[in-house]
Formats: sequence, C-alpha cells, structure tokens
Amino acid sequence: MFIFAIVFGLSMDYEVFLLSRIREEYDRTGNNATAVADGLALTARVITAAALIMFFVFGSFVLGPEVALKLMGLGLAIAVIIDATVVRMVLVPATMELLGDWNWWLPKWLDRILPRVHVEGGSLEDELAELEREAQPAGASSR
Repeated sequence: MFIFAIVFGLSMDYEVFLLSRIREEYDRTGNNATAVADGLALTARVITAAALIMFFVFGSFVLGPEVALKLMGLGLAIAVIIDATVVRMVLVPATMELLGDWNWWLPKWLDRILPRVHVEGGSLEDELAELEREAQPAGASSR
C-alpha cells in the first residue's frame, strides 16, 4: 500500500503536466486529435526523463543492505517505469483520442462558477470579450 501511495503521487505530476499541455493545444487549435498528438509530442521527453531519473533513484535502493529497502526500491522503480510508459505515454493519449471532444465536456452550471485561469496569462479584455459572446442570445449581432 505504501508503494501505491508514493507512485500515485508521482504519477499525478506526470498527468498534470501532460494534460495541461494537451489542454493548451486544444484551446489553441480546437482540434482534439491535433491537441493530443502535439501535447504528447511536446511532453514525452520531459516525462520520460523524469521517470528515468526516478527509476535510477529508486533502483539505487537495491544496492542497500536492508531487504525491506531493496524491495521498496525495486517495487517503486518498476512501478514508475510502467506508469510513465504504459499509462502516461500509451493509455491516456489513446483514451483521449477515442473520447474526442468529450474530453472537454463540462456542465454549463459548473462552467459558470469555475474561475477561468490562464497559465500563460491572458488579457482581461480577451476574457471580457469571451464572456460577452457567451452572454449574447443566439442570432444577436455584436456592435
């Protein structure tokens, strides 16, 4: 159970990094397939490098004298590699590709109450213009 808790925490870091990049691409292009492909292409090296670093760090525990430490290190090393390669580089992008635009579905009531956060920093004018477009009834023309 201890190994699962540690690997779960480490994998969330990879997941947030991957999904935030995919979301940025989706916001930019509006195309889910392009967003998944570009997001994965831009983050794959970083995620793989981070996983390899963790693999070697945890793998070094195997060199220690205590059996419990060796088991923990081996379990964590294998779990991190499996998570980064199979889950983050294969299963998540494949699932997102299959789901298409359903990846980004959000109930209207929740979309209204959630704050809009721009990681790269967006202008307030762009945000206000978007809110005005959403508030206009269908068929109304803007001035």
